[in-house]
Parts: sequence; structure tokens; C-alpha cells
Amino acid sequence: MDAIGELTIKPMTGIPVAIAIMYGFWSVFGSFAGFFTDGFFVRLFDAYWLPWLQGAFPGQGGWLYAIMVDAGGIESGEFVLSSNCLESFGVLTSGLFVAVGVVLPAIIIFYLMLALLEDIGYMPRLAVLLDTVLHRVGLHGYAIVPTILSLGCNVPGVAATRILETKKQRFIMMTLLAIFIPCGAQISIMQGMMPDLMGWILLYLIIGYFIFGYILNKIVPGKAPEFLIDVPPYRRPLLSNIGKKVGGRVRGFFVVAIPFVLLGCAIVGVLYQLGVIRFLGDALAPVFVGWFGVPKETAGPLIAAFLRKDLAVAQLDAISDIMTPYQMITAVVLVSIYFPCVATFAMMLKEGWKELLGALAVLTVVVFTYGGLIHLIGILLGVA
Repeated sequence: MDAIGELTIKPMTGIPVAIAIMYGFWSVFGSFAGFFTDGFFVRLFDAYWLPWLQGAFPGQGGWLYAIMVDAGGIESGEFVLSSNCLESFGVLTSGLFVAVGVVLPAIIIFYLMLALLEDIGYMPRLAVLLDTVLHRVGLHGYAIVPTILSLGCNVPGVAATRILETKKQRFIMMTLLAIFIPCGAQISIMQGMMPDLMGWILLYLIIGYFIFGYILNKIVPGKAPEFLIDVPPYRRPLLSNIGKKVGGRVRGFFVVAIPFVLLGCAIVGVLYQLGVIRFLGDALAPVFVGWFGVPKETAGPLIAAFLRKDLAVAQLDAISDIMTPYQMITAVVLVSIYFPCVATFAMMLKEGWKELLGALAVLTVVVFTYGGLIHLIGILLGVA
């Protein structure tokens, strides 16, 4: 075990091992989540739950029906029901499908694999390997802990920034997490609905993470001291430890995420019924179309992103027929770097209102500069 420990901590051998582990991590993540979502939940919701609810819920065509079950559409002057849960935009259809059918399987397997890596003692070795790289953005190797936690959910990721020593490091880490790290729920939606575009989306987010992290390191006052990392020996994982970690984190998802997914569906549904989404789309059209290069219809998903970004990505997929692939990439990146979801916002507020305001100021600059830059890249490449 000591020999293996040495191999996984030295850059020459440790980096290939880390790449292999991360590749395996995401391969299992995608396969497991896709198997349960496509193989079970899509059929359950679209073939059974949606038709039953469309017939059982009263007031078809009314505003309450549209918000709770199915916004539907109008063809030849008649109300037409949606054919699947994702396009229905209802709290009890789209909301439940996204939360339970898409996100839950992904969250379970993500936290299971993360707990396994933690329990065998691999995470400190990954921290050592990434220490030099993370120093470029004013952080040290242990910043990988809140980063990976945020890939499950940004809320525990923000809380984990407390392991960093200085205010500067905590501010940089919290800001980068809120802007550039998609949560597991959002990743699972991207994996399931736009797998061909996911690599480009993540590439833009990773590049932004390091570009703006480097800039923040230069302009934010304070120190970023060296940090000694204690690397324990590898050990056999204990099922009891893994079970406790996974159980606690999944329970946290139910408490934090699912209510906001359903609330997000309800609020967006109400805003659609009141015409607010259409008004905002028209009012912000010059910004959306001219600066970001995306259709004005993305206003609705961007509003939903404040409550749940996974819901926003799902709503973007529902209007994918009016967007080019590059516009979809741009729109999903905008959702990712846009205002943090309300649960993350509340967690950031707990860390201090000054830090929150500073992070939001950075976020505003990033959204307009990076969003415009992505559009410019698309124009130069001839794909925007």
C-alpha cells in the first residue's frame, strides 16, 4: 500500500492515475444516472404519471392547471397537451421529474463515489497533486475539497471553504464556486439531455475558473500562505462510514434542493401566466441577442436559475429547437455563471454580507465579460 501511495502522489505517476480515476468517476456517474433516468424514470413519468395527472387534475387549460400540471400549447385555436414531462413545465410534472427522475439518481451515485474516495484516503493525494496549479489562483491543494463537494451541491461546498486559512482564500474560493462550479444536479441534466455539448460547456467553465481566479488572486488584498498537507496511508473503506456520508448528503439534497425545484417551477409558471417572462424577454432582447447571442426566450430559464440551475438547464433543453448548438452552449454557461441559486445565496450570506456583496459584484462583471467573450469566440469561429 505504501508503494501505491507513493505512485499516486508523485506527479509523473499521480497525474495519470488522477486522470484515470476522474474518467472512471464520470463514466460511472453518467452510466448509472443514465440507466435509471432513461431506463426507468422517463418511462414511469411520461407513460404513466403524466397522462394520469393530465386527466385527473381539474381545470384543463386554466392557469392553475398550467402551473401545476401542463402549460401545453395552442394549435389551431385548441389547447394541446404536452407529450412528456420535461416540456409540460408543471410543478407536479416537470418539477418532480427533474428532481426525482433526473437529479436524484445522479446525486446518489456522485456522493457514493465521493465517499469511497474520501474513505480510502485518496483525496489528500489529489490535493497534493493540484497544489501547484491551485496556487496560481491564490489557493492551495485542499481547495479541491470544497470544489469537489460543490460538484455535488454548492451549499456544502461554500461551507467547506472554512478549511481555508485566510479571508482572501475563502473569498476567492466562494466566488469561484458560486460562478464556475456546476452542481451535480445541473451536471446530471446536462449529461442526460445534451451529452454532445457537455464537454464544451465544462471546458468554458474550467477556463473561466482559472482566468478569473488568477485575476482575483492579483486584485484581492490579503495573503495566500503555504499549507502543509497531511497525507494518511491508504485504508480499507468502511461501509458504515460510506453509508453515513451518502445518507446525510442525500437527505440534505431532499431538504435543500427538491423544495426549490418545485418552488422554481411554480414561480416560473406564475410569471409565464402573468406575461412577465415575455415582457422581460422583450425588454432584455438587446442584451440577450446582441451581447450574449442567445434568443430572448432564455429569459425564463435565467429567472428559474436563481431558484435551481438544474431546472433552468432543463427548461433550456425544452426550447432547444430555437437555438443552435453554440447558442445552447452559451446559454447553459450563462445559467452556470449567473446568480447563484437561492440556497447557495443563503449559505454565502451566512459567511458574511460583505463577502456576499463582493462575490456578487465579481459575478456581475464575469457574466457580462465572459458571456460576451463566448459570443465573440462563436462569431470568430463562424458558429454563433
